[in-house]
Amino acid sequence: MLLDTRPACNFTDYMVILTAESDRQINAICEEITHVLKQDGVYARHIEGDAGSGWVLIDYIDAIIHIFAPSQREYYSLDSVWPAAVPVIHIQ
Repeated sequence: MLLDTRPACNFTDYMVILTAESDRQINAICEEITHVLKQDGVYARHIEGDAGSGWVLIDYIDAIIHIFAPSQREYYSLDSVWPAAVPVIHIQ
């Protein structure tokens, strides 16, 4: 899910919310995102969490990426926390 959060908050423009089916997949997604963006000169401001916790957050200031295990995504339900945010892309 890609959300345009500009109408909803002032600390980021976009939020990407992903689900990964295993700790290994969480790590792989995180590593690939950071690797590809570094190649373009874009560096994460902050990375928080780990696969073992079921949630990794990658802060690129203009975009924040959340990689969740299914149970954590359901529990935190970030998709619904930002009702004023505009869904840009939703892939299931």
